[in-house]
Amino acid sequence: MVQLSTSVCLLGGLLGLFLPSPVLMALTPASMCTPLRTLNDSLSHRRRYMKHNFPINYTIRVHHNEVFKLSKINRMRLQVEELDELVLQRLWFQVNQGVLKKILRVLPERHPSRPYTAELERRFRDAEGVFVQSHPAEVFQQELPETIQDTWDQLTEEPDRVPESSWRFASPKSLLDNFCHTMHCLFGECFASTEAQQDYCGVSYWRKGRKKQFQPKS
Repeated sequence: MVQLSTSVCLLGGLLGLFLPSPVLMALTPASMCTPLRTLNDSLSHRRRYMKHNFPINYTIRVHHNEVFKLSKINRMRLQVEELDELVLQRLWFQVNQGVLKKILRVLPERHPSRPYTAELERRFRDAEGVFVQSHPAEVFQQELPETIQDTWDQLTEEPDRVPESSWRFASPKSLLDNFCHTMHCLFGECFASTEAQQDYCGVSYWRKGRKKQFQPKS
């Protein structure tokens, strides 16, 4: 038994040498995958509803932290040593809650994209509910790293108290692109390829996917 434990520890130490970044990976609970895949199904239609149904170059005003790109996740991982993946997942829900509310706010009742966005928000809230239920309550009471806490405080600040310099303009389509890409990055176990584990956090993966999407058929 002692020999087995020693072997396991040695194996764990060797595997640790090959981790690509200093991130404490939180395995996504299996219960999360169904609502996230349902959410992903909705997001697959974002081009139609968030681009074709809006005027050219249409943008909405969002907090700069709501422009939540893969590069921002990677920057946070570099800034915070041994950043727990669960912290980033919590932040992802906080960010996109605000994004969906802002998109819905600009859509008139009869806008052709309103039913789609409302359904997307409902599915998002379903996923958030499962996320909360999948972890002990004390997890959500833990103190956040300073960098993450600053971002969280800025996101939850009253809009009339947010400095003008903190606002950005972004298209609804680009916001949902970020939503989708970062979801695949932070909950990658739910979207792993059957052939091989994909690096969903790498910008190159999405560029490769875009090229394949627009590649002419022979």
